[in-house]
Amino acid sequence: MAELVLELAGTVSGVGVKTSYGETVDIDGTKIVPVALGAYGFGGGGGHDERGDEGSGGGGGGVSIPLGAYVGRRSGDVRFEPNLIGLLLVVTPLVLAATPLVWATGKALRTVIRGLKH
Repeated sequence: MAELVLELAGTVSGVGVKTSYGETVDIDGTKIVPVALGAYGFGGGGGHDERGDEGSGGGGGGVSIPLGAYVGRRSGDVRFEPNLIGLLLVVTPLVLAATPLVWATGKALRTVIRGLKH
């Protein structure tokens, strides 16, 4: 089992900055560095049944969401140009997770304000 985990770790060891920032591309003097949000995970396990038969397994997966690119021009200007669809994919779950908190905070503030008016 330990060998499986080490093999999986070796497979994804190059992921990180390489996933977030792609290779620089030069197009007619304009340098472009793609930016992405990358995440991966893997796991493994093993065990045996009541008869003593052993088994093990593992798996993994990853995702890379393109967020945009840093664009550098000959003049020295560098700016980030977003990929709106990629940014929406990243922000939407955060907004949905925060919605109950925002609702509860608003309700609490409304109650406090009503109490102060009386």
